[in-house]
Amino acid sequence: MQFADYIMPAFDQIINEASRMRYRSGNTFTSAGLTIRAPSGGINHGAIYHSSSPETFFTHMPGIKMVIPRGPIQAKGLLLSCIRENDPCIFFEPKILYRSAVDMVPTEDYMIPLGKAEKIQDGSDLTMVAWGTQIHVLRDVAKLAAEKYGITCDIIDLRTLNPWDMDTVANSVVKTGRLLIAHEAPYTSGFGAEIAASIQQECFGHLKAPIERVTGFDTPGIPHKFEVFYKPDRWRCIEAVRRLIMPKAIERLETSVGYI
Repeated sequence: MQFADYIMPAFDQIINEASRMRYRSGNTFTSAGLTIRAPSGGINHGAIYHSSSPETFFTHMPGIKMVIPRGPIQAKGLLLSCIRENDPCIFFEPKILYRSAVDMVPTEDYMIPLGKAEKIQDGSDLTMVAWGTQIHVLRDVAKLAAEKYGITCDIIDLRTLNPWDMDTVANSVVKTGRLLIAHEAPYTSGFGAEIAASIQQECFGHLKAPIERVTGFDTPGIPHKFEVFYKPDRWRCIEAVRRLIMPKAIERLETSVGYI
C-alpha cells in the first residue's frame, strides 16, 4: 500500500473482518499470510499526505500484529515471520530508510520472532525505547549523552508494537531507573503513552525521574517546510536526556563539593 497515510479506507475490513476472523470462528478460519506493507513516517519532503505514522490505530486491536523494522536485515526476518503468522500483520516500512539504510542481508531464509524487542546497546544510567527510524536517532543521542554527561544508555528497538515486549523494557528500567521513549507519531495517544503507563505501573518503585516522551506534535498533518522541526531529532531527545539525568548530575556535584 502506498502510503500508510492512505490505509484508512481499508480500516473497516482490516479491523472488523481480518483481525477478528480467527477469534470469531473458534480458530476454524484464519487470516494467515495476510500481511499489509506500507511506507510510513517522514522523509523531510512528504508534507501532509505522505508523512504520517498511524501505527497506534492498529495497536488498539488485539487480533493484529503491528511491526516496524529499523533496517533491511530486520525487515526481511520480521516480514517472513509476518507472512507465516496465523493473524494478520501490518508491516510499516520507514520510507526514509529506503534511501539511507544499507545492510548485508543474508540470502538464506530466517525469521525474527514477533513480539520480542532487541536491546542494541547496553548502558546503566538511562533506557531509551523506540522503533523504526527513531532507533538511529537514539544511537546518535546515546553518543552525545556519553560525551556531554558521561552516562551510558540502554537502547531498545521494540520492533513489534502489538504485542509489545514489556518484559525487556521493564527489566532495563529496573536497572537504569530512567526511561525515554521517542516516536514520530503525535504525542497524544501515541504508542509511547501505552509504554509509559505500563512501565509506570510495573516499575514505579525503581523510577528515579518522570518518564520522558519525545514525539511528533499534535497537528492534523505535517507542513512541508516544517517537517524537519516536527520529527523528534537528536537535539530534542538530548534535552529530554538532560531533564532525566539532572537529579543524578546534581547528586554528583554535591558529592564532589562535600555536601554528601
